[in-house]
Amino acid sequence: MTYKNLRRLSFLLFATVGSTLSTALSAQALDVTITPKKPRLGDTLAITVKPDPGEQLTQAPVVKVAGKKLPVYPIATNRWRALLPTIPLEKHGRRSLVVTGNQQARNMVLWIGNKWFRTQSIWLPPGKGSGTDFEFDRVDAFKAIVSPKRLWSGKFLRPNNGPLTAGYGIKRIYNGDYSDPDYHRGLDYAGWGGSPVKASAAGQVRLVGRESQGFRIHGNVVGIDHGQGVNTVYLHLRDIKVKEGQMVRAGQIIGTVGSTGASTGPHLHFGLNVNGQAVDPTPWLKWGFQ
Repeated sequence: MTYKNLRRLSFLLFATVGSTLSTALSAQALDVTITPKKPRLGDTLAITVKPDPGEQLTQAPVVKVAGKKLPVYPIATNRWRALLPTIPLEKHGRRSLVVTGNQQARNMVLWIGNKWFRTQSIWLPPGKGSGTDFEFDRVDAFKAIVSPKRLWSGKFLRPNNGPLTAGYGIKRIYNGDYSDPDYHRGLDYAGWGGSPVKASAAGQVRLVGRESQGFRIHGNVVGIDHGQGVNTVYLHLRDIKVKEGQMVRAGQIIGTVGSTGASTGPHLHFGLNVNGQAVDPTPWLKWGFQ
């Protein structure tokens, strides 16, 4: 073989290897989108992962925030999503984000902005401020439920037509005890006693608890599993109109407004949990997460 032909063969081999390497690297590229773009404490972050156009992910990507692995679910063909809850008790600021797929890792940074929450003093009658182990165990077990199938669609519905009287995240001081402040883990609607409470989204009833059973804080309560680590809770009900295991549709009446449990008057406490953390329901009501 002449030197000229050898150089030509070497060039062709290099070009072929280079093309293959370029294709392999392209196939491993990941597109990661984070919404909202400027999250603050209390927000739910959606981390969406997809490959570059024309490529495919061979398996679900791995998403880790601050070293903690998040559940990831398919939401469309070749598209995956993880939901990251944030709460007022966390520190705002920087979080590491590592997304791995097709043997490639993308190292990114999240920035969670601070948010001011007002302080509110709550005075409860004797016996209204302490829960039972049975109550806490049932609620904790409910919040830990993770069903792989998404049962909701679009925006969540307002569960009661009463005026909003207490927003999410308010720092609460109970009976003057400043040593152990907590935050308000949902939205309060001052509906009149007996007014209907509706399921905010489609799902399965996975918790029914009653004050007579020891639910001293939550009162009569219903919890609905909407799938993929998302659930809603409805507290202080007068009546409960559903049973555990029952499937409900968005807008279906599940109970009525009452003042059971740790309540100073008729109202509905509406909470929304993501991966076991109580987040602000407001974005779910305004924009939703498809």
